[in-house]
Amino acid sequence: MKRVRQQVRRIGPHFRTVLVSGEAGTGKELVARALHRMSPASDGPFVVCHAAAIEDALAECEGGTSTADDGVRLLKGSLRGTLFLDGVSEMSLEVQGGLLRVLTQYESVQSRVDASQRIDLRIIASTNEDLRILVSTGRFKQELYQRLATVDIALPPLRERMEDLPELARYFRERFAQLYGRGICEIADEAMEQMQKHPWPENVCELESVLRNGVLRSKGEMLQSHDLLLLAETSKPEQSTTRASRSVRLQDVVEQHVLRVLKDCGGNKLRASEALGISRSTLYRMLDAGVSADALR
Repeated sequence: MKRVRQQVRRIGPHFRTVLVSGEAGTGKELVARALHRMSPASDGPFVVCHAAAIEDALAECEGGTSTADDGVRLLKGSLRGTLFLDGVSEMSLEVQGGLLRVLTQYESVQSRVDASQRIDLRIIASTNEDLRILVSTGRFKQELYQRLATVDIALPPLRERMEDLPELARYFRERFAQLYGRGICEIADEAMEQMQKHPWPENVCELESVLRNGVLRSKGEMLQSHDLLLLAETSKPEQSTTRASRSVRLQDVVEQHVLRVLKDCGGNKLRASEALGISRSTLYRMLDAGVSADALR
């Protein structure tokens, strides 16, 4: 991660387009926000646009007669800021083509105006699949890849940087203890050891979920291993139902089910939403809200 931090510091003030790649839950949006904060556009908006939203916006743009201004209308919410295109590997070839046309239209509009009137826009795209492989197999447009991957930042999975786990765990413990008004000031050695032995298939997002649930369950000033119920469940998926697991809140059951389906789908949110029988927008809302019960209403 030292290399990643150095990349962010080096390119943050200068980038126009960046591709952030890594498994689901590795913190791609956090890197994107860090780049935005270091850019000259840090005072402008940081707009998150998921793959489903890109498809909907393109459908609106191309529903009538397409003009060069359509690209500007699609991107206008991010002008003088940063547009974060989340999950570009999930877009169909048709949507990829539409996005490519919009970017071309935007560049065409900008090229025709005076330099003093040009509108600043930075684009960061994220993917949990190797786009080079998708390009070689015809599943991703090469021209779009070349436009997005001017700079490529690759995030390693948590299991390959376990030395970061204690610091991350302390951060989430402090964050959730303050958020939920809990006087938890330390993590027990046994609990930390248990976390360090876990493979973390869902990466930092899974760690965040485990620590959130642990803080909510804890009754003392120290987070104990028995508070990490979600961790025990994912580590031993075949174990029989116990009295403790029967008392898990519906919110926790839903959250773990969504995480398992996402894992089975290789982090592909489109396939996961289909497997869950919900719309992509609902899945995105659930993920943005930490898969809370409110997202199900």
